[in-house]
Amino acid sequence: MTGLRLAFFTVLLAGTAVIYLGGHLSRYPLSLRVVFVTIGVSYALGGIYAAILRTGRHLLPLAYVQVVVDQLTWTAIVYVTGGATSGATSFYAFSCLIGASLIGMRGSLAAAAAGALSFLVLCIGFGEGWILPPSDQSGFYVTSWGDLIYPMLVNGLGILVVALLAAYLSERLRVTGGALEEANARALEAERLAVLGRIAAGLAHEIRNPLGSIRGSIEMLGESPVLSAEDKELCAIVRREAIRLNDLVTDMLDLSRPHPPRVEDVDVVALAAEVVALSARSERSASGDVRVVYAGPKGAHFARGDGGQLRQVMWNLVRNAVQASPAGTTVTVGVDVPARGGEMVLHVDDEGPGISEVARARIFDAFYTTRTHGVGIGLALVKRIIDDHAAVGASIEVRSADEGGTSFRVTLQGAPR
Repeated sequence: MTGLRLAFFTVLLAGTAVIYLGGHLSRYPLSLRVVFVTIGVSYALGGIYAAILRTGRHLLPLAYVQVVVDQLTWTAIVYVTGGATSGATSFYAFSCLIGASLIGMRGSLAAAAAGALSFLVLCIGFGEGWILPPSDQSGFYVTSWGDLIYPMLVNGLGILVVALLAAYLSERLRVTGGALEEANARALEAERLAVLGRIAAGLAHEIRNPLGSIRGSIEMLGESPVLSAEDKELCAIVRREAIRLNDLVTDMLDLSRPHPPRVEDVDVVALAAEVVALSARSERSASGDVRVVYAGPKGAHFARGDGGQLRQVMWNLVRNAVQASPAGTTVTVGVDVPARGGEMVLHVDDEGPGISEVARARIFDAFYTTRTHGVGIGLALVKRIIDDHAAVGASIEVRSADEGGTSFRVTLQGAPR
């Protein structure tokens, strides 16, 4: 921008000297002197700008200084090219565009203020007699207040309109550029996760068969009457970990192979009760470490969705809540049914430490986890299934209080009955 500015000044000032003033030093000695001094000062300042830019410091103050000095430079050109009625007043608006490009909205408004003030001071100087037209071309200059008012208002309004437009466009560009940058980052992240997902799916296929053999063998071994109590406990640990790995492999495969939902009427109360009963057999629930209870209405209440996929959603949410809960706490599974049709809400509430605001923004991203032993598959699968149900009004949100506790809430469209 500094280089372009110097090139533009050179062309403009040389054009003023050669074309407008004809290059006649004897005819326009004062005006040409002003032009040449302005050229010299512009080049000197350009060297200073370049030196500061190389340091990489104080760039914002430098940008403000540049747009203000530019307006003073235009004022010098206006002075030698007709004063208040000079066509060079349009360059004040040009600096507003430069200010918007360098700084943004504030830069455009700062350039407008500097340009309007410089032009106003010049016009007041002519009107009050503080500033005299160049002695070598004073015959056609406007110096009376009656003739100065109109160009002052027109040029001031023009500077203001261009500055506001440039400020608006720069703000729109900033917002759009930020959104585009975020979208690009998300696209790159999605591409990376897609590659990881394909790798994970391939590994899951290879892991499932030997994992099934391990699980079956350890169950047969655990039934041997010759094993000691300690040996049986070790077998139970192996079996438990094999089940955990099998759940992980299942989630990986489900995430990598999306299936369109087969929408039907699903009894959400029966579904929630079934998930609670199933979770009672998990390690932590069976040992009494974490209780899983159902709190909701009795009887059948139907919503629209794929029964198998919604069961997978609730199971993953309950499993996640149990894993996040400290010992001695309770995970509550509930169903909120409206009085007259409408939306139903399935919710899973835990008494864990809660989820930070930063983590809530990414909690449903694949392979993102806040636990040391987590992989970040379960909640990503939940989000994928709910997104597939968006056509029938399904959605999910997560709430977490500062004092702890997290609630996952799945909203479903009730089925008319």
